[in-house]
Amino acid sequence: MPAPINTLKQRFKSGDTTFGCWLSFAEAGPAEVMGTAGFDWLVIDSEHAANDVRSIRNQLMALQSSPSSIIVRVPVGEPWIIKQALDVGAQTILVPMVESGEQARQMVRACTYPPNGIRGVGATATRSSRFSGIPDYTETANDQISLIVQVENRAGLAALDDILAVDGVDCVFIGPADLAADLGYPGQLTHPEVHETILGVLGRIRDAGKVPGILSLSEEVTESYLAAGARFVAVAIDVITLIRAARATAQRWISATPT
Repeated sequence: MPAPINTLKQRFKSGDTTFGCWLSFAEAGPAEVMGTAGFDWLVIDSEHAANDVRSIRNQLMALQSSPSSIIVRVPVGEPWIIKQALDVGAQTILVPMVESGEQARQMVRACTYPPNGIRGVGATATRSSRFSGIPDYTETANDQISLIVQVENRAGLAALDDILAVDGVDCVFIGPADLAADLGYPGQLTHPEVHETILGVLGRIRDAGKVPGILSLSEEVTESYLAAGARFVAVAIDVITLIRAARATAQRWISATPT
C-alpha cells in the first residue's frame, strides 16, 4: 500500500487556482470547525501561532475527515522540525523566509528520504505511516510530499531566479507583510511600490512554471493578484474572521440599544 495521494499537489500540477485559510488558534476544536467551511486548503501555522508538534498533530487528527487539504507552516526552515511535521502526518510543508536557492534545495532534501534527501527514516511508529499500516510508506512518500517556500524580503527577491530553478519546490508564496516591511513600508501592503513589486514577482513565478502564492484579506487586492497569476491564495485567517464577525455583531446591537 503506497502513501496517500496528496490532492493539493495534484491540483498544483493541474494548474488549478485554489483558495484557503490560515489556522491561528493552535487548537483542534476551531481547526475542526474550519475544516467544514469548504476551503480548498487550510494552513496550520506554527510560525506566528502558538503551535508545537503535539498541537500540529492534534489538528491534523481533527481535520482527517475534512475535504480541505492541510498544510503545515513550520516556524523556521530547519530539517528537524520539518521531519517532525512530516512524521505526524503532514504532506505539504510551507517554509517561511527562504532567501537563497541553496536554502530551498536544503528544504527539498529535508522533505525527502535518502538517498536523495536527509529525512530521517523512522516511519514505522509514526502517524504518517498509519503506525505501519501503510507498509510501502517509506518507498512512496517522496512522491506525495509538496513543498511551498516563502519569499518575503529583499534577499529572497534577489535570489528569486535561483529559488525558482530548484526542483522539488512546487509553489513560491509571497509574504506581503514581511515584504512590505523589508521594502521600508511596514503595514503598507498596498503601497504602490510594494504592490507593483508583488505583481511582478507573481508573474515571474508563473512564468517559471511554479505555482504563485499570496495572502490577501482584501477582495479588490486579491483580484489584482489573481490577474497577475496567483493560483494559491489565502483569503482568510480564522482569528480575523472570528473577531470581525464578533465586533460587527457587538457594534450592531450595542450601538442600536438605548442605555
